[in-house]
Amino acid sequence: MQMRSLRSGNHSEKSVLNNIPGALRVVSQVGLGLFLASAGFSHLTVSRLAFQAQVPTWLPLDPDFVVLASGVVEMLLGAALLLLWRARAQVGLVVALFFIAIFPGNINQFVNGIDAFGLNTDTARGVRLLFQPVLVLWALWSTGAMRLVRRR
Repeated sequence: MQMRSLRSGNHSEKSVLNNIPGALRVVSQVGLGLFLASAGFSHLTVSRLAFQAQVPTWLPLDPDFVVLASGVVEMLLGAALLLLWRARAQVGLVVALFFIAIFPGNINQFVNGIDAFGLNTDTARGVRLLFQPVLVLWALWSTGAMRLVRRR
């Protein structure tokens, strides 16, 4: 009987194939969580000055405060992506909104020609601008938050 089911298309083989997209989402969500936690840590330590250079001058807040606060938020969001699996879609939506909220810093770096993070040409800074929507989509796709966005 088992031999027959293997020949006719074993159900467990099909379920493994059907779960590959789900597994990719989980790995992608974990990767994003680690990326955010690492970036947040670097805000507080080794890259603090580089991040301060990106804070738009029109923002009426102390650049160091902005960098420290955004670093803490990034670490919390990274931890949420790694730990809050039941709320993963909601966390993904918050992460996507965070990426949108910090986009003015990337625009500021491009417009004002600020060299930071090895981005010392307009082309490099422009490519970084193009990467921000990828981060938004990464957060929405990996967590299933895209379904929340579609419903609304």
